[in-house]
Amino acid sequence: MRYLFSVRDGDAGALVTIHGRAGGSPRRRSHPAHKDPHPPMSKEQRAVPARSRDRLARRTILAFGSALRGGCLSIREDSGTTVLGHGGKCAHMIVHDQRVWGMTATAGGNGLGAAYMRGYWDTPDLTGLLSLLAHNVDRINRLTAPLDPARQVAGRLRSHRPTRVADRRNIHAHYDLGNSFFELFLDPTMAYSCAIFEPGDDLETASLRKFDRICERLHLTADDHLLEIGTGWGGLAIHAAQRHGCRVTTTTISQEQCEYSRARVAAAGLSDLITVLDQNYRDLKGTYSKLVSVEMIEAVDWRLYDEFFRCCERLLAPDGLAVLQAIVIEDRAWSSARWREDFIKRYIFPGGFLPSVRSLVDAANRASGLRLVELDDIGANYPVTLRHWREALDAAHDRAITLGFDEQFLRMWRFYFAYCEAGFLERRISDVHLTFAGRAWRRMPLPRGDAAAEVGERPLAAGAGRGSA
Repeated sequence: MRYLFSVRDGDAGALVTIHGRAGGSPRRRSHPAHKDPHPPMSKEQRAVPARSRDRLARRTILAFGSALRGGCLSIREDSGTTVLGHGGKCAHMIVHDQRVWGMTATAGGNGLGAAYMRGYWDTPDLTGLLSLLAHNVDRINRLTAPLDPARQVAGRLRSHRPTRVADRRNIHAHYDLGNSFFELFLDPTMAYSCAIFEPGDDLETASLRKFDRICERLHLTADDHLLEIGTGWGGLAIHAAQRHGCRVTTTTISQEQCEYSRARVAAAGLSDLITVLDQNYRDLKGTYSKLVSVEMIEAVDWRLYDEFFRCCERLLAPDGLAVLQAIVIEDRAWSSARWREDFIKRYIFPGGFLPSVRSLVDAANRASGLRLVELDDIGANYPVTLRHWREALDAAHDRAITLGFDEQFLRMWRFYFAYCEAGFLERRISDVHLTFAGRAWRRMPLPRGDAAAEVGERPLAAGAGRGSA
């Protein structure tokens, strides 16, 4: 799963080491014997301009905040309470440290998020507050528009064409936090993507419904060999093999996920049907009748979309079907977002990028013979999915601390979930199922519900629901 809306962020990082190497000792410099005409400032001296900067940032932000629409924001500080905006539901912010103002003014959403991580501010409804900001993001961006050219240049200088080593490093940074961590908030299917809810569903039921929807769109039968690009923790592969009796080859470049999924497959008694690979999708060989990739495309750099679809066409039978589940940004926002580093890119998914529907369809048309034959927007389900994850992680707070994750890390993830939830609620982003067909595909899609499984479901083996690492 990946991210969201953003205001235009500056380039200053809120959590970087200035005078030292991360994890190491500060670099030492040799100084001349004569007296330095500009000796280093003391801690107290450095604090004076910092406090002045924070005061200036506060005045500027509060002046801009008076234009909020769609609700109001009540800000409580030691000096009193300020209310910004007009009408609607009121969000509440409690400021504990004035540095939040300077960080937000300097680095936008990145700074606001980093300040939350450090405990500089709190709110009783994080999603509500961020939704109010998301509702006003166009207005906020217009106010900061004069800075756009410099930020575009900085973004281009910061952006590097991805390599396979970088891909594996980026995946490791997020997915290899440890399977025990993800078990704290995911349901027993271990699905880390948008579920599809009906009234009364719990998260597991909704995740299984999403799996069924994907299998239905693929028209899976026992004769199929399904290729999955991006294994996750093996939930979809196990469900497809159990429900439809098809063969599944699934690949991931996360070592933690690979080992976990192999253990789940063995526990489910499905080793004869499912092969789990630790391999880059670009190196795969063979031909598959069906292909699926669930919220993996967000880890593919936009400059590699053409290569991605060429690989998919090479691996898919000419009359095959492919389903991509993707978190997408608005088409009009896609071009400028390519050079922007938001909170998610900086702290959660290094190297991640949200596509738009048009960017994916154009790449498929440009680079392959795959053609879009069906699109389903399921984004309204994501706020509910994210709320389940956020509440489950909050409930598992003490266990997370026992696993070695500190308070700042957990606040970062709470902000991440709420940040994404707000983006979906305000429809800055959405989630879609895109069904592509090969050049030789001619059959029309079956009415939903008519694509019944052609084999009986295998009994679930003990331990197959969550498995062990």
